[in-house]
Amino acid sequence: MASSQPNMEKFLRDWRQDALNKAQYDSAIFVGDKLLAMTNDDNDAFWLAQVHFAAGHYTRAHSLLAKQGLIGSNPSCRYLAAHCLIRQNLFTEALGLLGERTPQHLITSNAKRKTGRPNPRSGQGRPELKDASDDSSDEEASNRKYEAAMCYLRGLCYAKQNAFDRAKQAYKDALRIDVQCYEAFSQLVRNSLMSPDEEDEFMASLDFGTIKAHGDDPEMEDEPGDYVHMLYQTQLSKYRNPRAFNTAIESLSTHYHLERNADILLAKADLLYTQCRFKDALAITASILAEDKHNFAVYPVHLACLYELRKTNILFLISHELADSHPEEPVSWLAVGIYYFLTGKIADARRYFSKASMMDANFGPAWIGFAHTFAAEGEHDQAVTAYSTAARLFTGTHLPQVFLGMQNQAMNNMTAAEEFLKTAYSLCRTDPLLLNEMGVVFYHQDRLKDAAKMFQSALRVADEIDSDPHAWIGARTNLAHAYRRLKMHNEALAQFDQVLRDGGKDAAVFCSKGLIYLDKGAPDEAVKVLHEALAIHPQDPIATELLNKALEESAIAEIGLGLSVGGDEAEEMDQFEQELEEKKAQARAKLSGRTRGGGSRDLNKGKGVIRGGRGVRTGGDGSIMEMSDDEQGLGRY
Repeated sequence: MASSQPNMEKFLRDWRQDALNKAQYDSAIFVGDKLLAMTNDDNDAFWLAQVHFAAGHYTRAHSLLAKQGLIGSNPSCRYLAAHCLIRQNLFTEALGLLGERTPQHLITSNAKRKTGRPNPRSGQGRPELKDASDDSSDEEASNRKYEAAMCYLRGLCYAKQNAFDRAKQAYKDALRIDVQCYEAFSQLVRNSLMSPDEEDEFMASLDFGTIKAHGDDPEMEDEPGDYVHMLYQTQLSKYRNPRAFNTAIESLSTHYHLERNADILLAKADLLYTQCRFKDALAITASILAEDKHNFAVYPVHLACLYELRKTNILFLISHELADSHPEEPVSWLAVGIYYFLTGKIADARRYFSKASMMDANFGPAWIGFAHTFAAEGEHDQAVTAYSTAARLFTGTHLPQVFLGMQNQAMNNMTAAEEFLKTAYSLCRTDPLLLNEMGVVFYHQDRLKDAAKMFQSALRVADEIDSDPHAWIGARTNLAHAYRRLKMHNEALAQFDQVLRDGGKDAAVFCSKGLIYLDKGAPDEAVKVLHEALAIHPQDPIATELLNKALEESAIAEIGLGLSVGGDEAEEMDQFEQELEEKKAQARAKLSGRTRGGGSRDLNKGKGVIRGGRGVRTGGDGSIMEMSDDEQGLGRY
């Protein structure tokens, strides 16, 4: 029954809204309850339920909606009721309320709007004319937004039931119905549910043209759509289309003055991190935290950069501050785990990575860090299990598949390693780490031409994304080894020289050059480079043995017995290489079970970033001459 005092109703509604705006929920509930008793209006009941929800009274809000019979009346009330159930962790009940069917007719209407063209004769597209149904269009738009929001809630319920494919589809449907449903977009990107190619395809399918700004200038109506598209573009994978990313960043910074915005800066840092430019990325994340140290989304990239740069003291301070101030945040325990991981306390690191993952089951960096701890101790079976869990949770990222390939490679299971790496390649074709690992597998399978192509691709992609060349010294070393075994001596020497120019001054590089010169029949040149190897590592057994061989051949040449390299000498070199390989195999057998023979090798090249979470990327400083079929081994990132 309507009140006979409309002025009082307006007064109470204004009072309730003012109290809600000021987060004075007790006042808003007190006033809203009296207003509902006075009017018994569905709209007032809905707003009172909204106040209860904002105050955290989820049970009361749901009970009020049910008591008033509003849950089935319109999308807004059903959305609020389902949201109340989700906040109470009643996901099965919430899914039962929401239903499992997506309103396909709304998606279809969006597609029609996207492909449709105005007819000049009918007057469509003329802003000065108004359709007779405009009065109902606002209500239709509101209902559509609530339907999209319910698709988002449906996705949350599916994710809690570990039905990640259905969750991804629900999030996509939410955006197809309402492209402004950023929560659904965030879930897709943050949880790495789409591969880079799938992200591009999905972005192309969205109808940003539905976002309009109604104003005096009809030419500016489409600007909000372009603006939202650019914002979304900055959140996508940094492994693909960096040119489009840079264009969006430049436009947002120039035209909309977002150059100092935290989200834009974080996107830049994420790109720099992908390019292995850790110092530059750290400078950006540090500037964001200097303005707002409670921006927890920044910490995964910030912590990963600190790990890469071995900033142990800073990691210690940050982890203690976060653990003391924000023990309820998963990133706090991620920081503690990274600190222990960097200091070699693997068991402690595993415990805190596990704690972070239990606090947030979708926190990618914690899952990857947890798996890395097993790899660091050479526990390959447990590492494979942990990486498999990450691959199941984050279906759109290629990194867990890469790590699975690395673990199988460490167990000398090259067939399985190749399969995992091919799966990763189907998800992302532009990660130099992945291309390098595929080359390593081909190298071990004696597919030297395929290995050389992969190493070349890794270096080419690293150059295209403007990556730090020092980060890919290992891939270049691998390419040089492949050339050497293919008897492409000049090309191999050129690559080894480039490794030395890039800063990879390792005794093993000089040993490899010495072996090439011996193979070419130039013992004097071999003596020179082997002396440089011993200057770096005086006790290097391989350099010593090669030097003795080179001195012997040089002495023979001086007395005229070795003026040419014939078939016998070539056979002798092959026999020498075989003996050298046997000695190395014996050395590796003695080292089996140690960290160099186990998972730590993988950590020295891994990139544990789940892109949405931007987690720990372990690696970057591993031995560039590890793990080979011959001499010092293939370089690893």
